[in-house]
Amino acid sequence: MAAKDEPVIIKKYANRRLYNTGTSTYVTLEDLATMVKRGEDFTVQDAKSGDDITHSVLTQIIFELENKDGQNMLPIPFLRQLIAFYGDQMQMIVPSFLEQSMLAFSKEQERFREQMKDAIGKSPMDMMKMPTPMKALEEQTRRNMEMFQNAMRMFTAFPAGAAPQQADPQPRKETAERGDDLQELKDQIAAMQRKLDTLS
Repeated sequence: MAAKDEPVIIKKYANRRLYNTGTSTYVTLEDLATMVKRGEDFTVQDAKSGDDITHSVLTQIIFELENKDGQNMLPIPFLRQLIAFYGDQMQMIVPSFLEQSMLAFSKEQERFREQMKDAIGKSPMDMMKMPTPMKALEEQTRRNMEMFQNAMRMFTAFPAGAAPQQADPQPRKETAERGDDLQELKDQIAAMQRKLDTLS
């Protein structure tokens, strides 16, 4: 049995069965999804090699959930953009950006729950004065997308492998423009860092 602070070990066997060593029972992907929703920490190990395969199992859970009727959360444009980032120069920054965005979203969700608790017992007029949860959610999503787009611009301003342009008859002007572009990028990076700091 795992200690309270340690994640539960789930063993995956060659026959694809999952065994929860904490409860000494076989579990399904649906059971693991329920554990995630309850905030229970676990790692999945290959029973034979002992390799950590948590990432692939969690991805499989998302795949299963996305294929259930009426449960699609990942829009097609997002999936296309995500696929496009694999092997791209942006690949390294995407995981931490998505993680920060989800943390910020979770904090907003907690705030909405508190607002809803406070709203119980208020008069209809008081309820009308409160910002609607959907409007606040939309605003948070808009801010996250804005940050993401700014990050994309920073890393795609100079495409990888782009051929240098022919020498300009006015090299001083070109150098000044490049300096302005570089300063603009630095300002965007600083702005993004400040936004990330406020979210954490």
